[in-house]
Amino acid sequence: MQRIKPLKTGWQLLKSSCEGAAKQVNTSPATSRYYSHRPPQGRGSFGLLFDIDGVLVRGRTLIPAAKQCFRSLVDGEGRYKVPVVFVTNAGNCMRQTKAEHLSELLDVQVSPDQVVLSHSPLRMLTQFHKMRVLVSGQGPIEEDVVTIDMLREAYSLLDVVDHSRRPKDNTPSSKGLPPIDAVILFGEPIRWETNLQLIVDVLQTNGNPDDACSSMRYPHIPVLACNMDLLWMAEAKNPRFGHGMFLVCLESLYKKVTGYDLKYEALIGKPSVVTYNYAELLVSQQAERLGWNTPVKRLYAIGDNPMSDIYGANLYNNYLQASQRTTAQVQTGSGGGDPSAETVAAAASKMTSTERGGTAEEEELPEGCSSILVCTGVYSRDQQEQTVTEQHVFHGHRDFRFDPSLTQPSFVVEDVKEAVELVFQQEGWPLE
Repeated sequence: MQRIKPLKTGWQLLKSSCEGAAKQVNTSPATSRYYSHRPPQGRGSFGLLFDIDGVLVRGRTLIPAAKQCFRSLVDGEGRYKVPVVFVTNAGNCMRQTKAEHLSELLDVQVSPDQVVLSHSPLRMLTQFHKMRVLVSGQGPIEEDVVTIDMLREAYSLLDVVDHSRRPKDNTPSSKGLPPIDAVILFGEPIRWETNLQLIVDVLQTNGNPDDACSSMRYPHIPVLACNMDLLWMAEAKNPRFGHGMFLVCLESLYKKVTGYDLKYEALIGKPSVVTYNYAELLVSQQAERLGWNTPVKRLYAIGDNPMSDIYGANLYNNYLQASQRTTAQVQTGSGGGDPSAETVAAAASKMTSTERGGTAEEEELPEGCSSILVCTGVYSRDQQEQTVTEQHVFHGHRDFRFDPSLTQPSFVVEDVKEAVELVFQQEGWPLE
């Protein structure tokens, strides 16, 4: 979850993701020049999924092995040898911004169609695109969305924890806002007490926070959350609180106040199967640009967080295995649970092939997805006395059933350079 200064958030991000989907189908000269390698004769095809924080960087500091690793993934002209996609739970920035930042850090060209942010799969939920939504998270907003700051300015009596922010007027007037139709949780906010209070107000009053709670309806208006990471790794020696920790607080407060469970319309970002499915789509498109005439057979997901990166990759692998066993619609809740899959799958089924970024032909899914755990981030061999599967504390989201086997990686390596070397060895590819 690399933190960089965001440019936009809210519906601007959603709309840009949706508009960019169709553009990904066409290979422009600016993009295709970065892909020009066919698989060595007799070799299978594969793709690489990279987490960012704890794998490539620690906060703003690049992990040395990352730059060494990417030198081996491109040729002398900077063109990729295999499909590469970056899958991060960061959300408050544009893909273009993230791609430019990665290009500078890694000293290789990274294009926006190689980046999957936590909110990217939300483009499929078109039923929410025209709603009036409240957005919680960091980053400036442009239009067509209600922010927490806009809400507290309209209803100045709602935010009273910080005495210095209380209204000086004894009878401040409410400006009034149109009713809020849905809540989008993009990432961890700065003032948690303000966001928690106002979001609960909105949910209790059916989107009208100036009303009394006596009119509360349940289920509440839709809530969509991006990024479920409880912890993430920066420069500090120990992991930092992520957006998943904010979700825990919101869920607990709503339950304590109302007696009801907070319900999510969708949970997006790792470890959601939906996110990995979207990443696989981008890998397949890159394989076509490489000139590969066979589908991608395997994916390798490289991450540092057993409860997010590894759990998600293994859950997606279960989905792929189940997909091979039946032609019926696969319920991805098997083997760990992904409560967002049904909602997004229903939305995806209504999309055209162009909106999905594919062709009219039925896509062939990979045979499997292997998970590779590095020791440069959340997980460290030096700090773990137990093996991954012996841990009994579940850091995943409340709505994902805890299956310890899904936190067990296919491979454990020291860093990302060793991870890529392992993949090339597994595939029988030469690593120059």
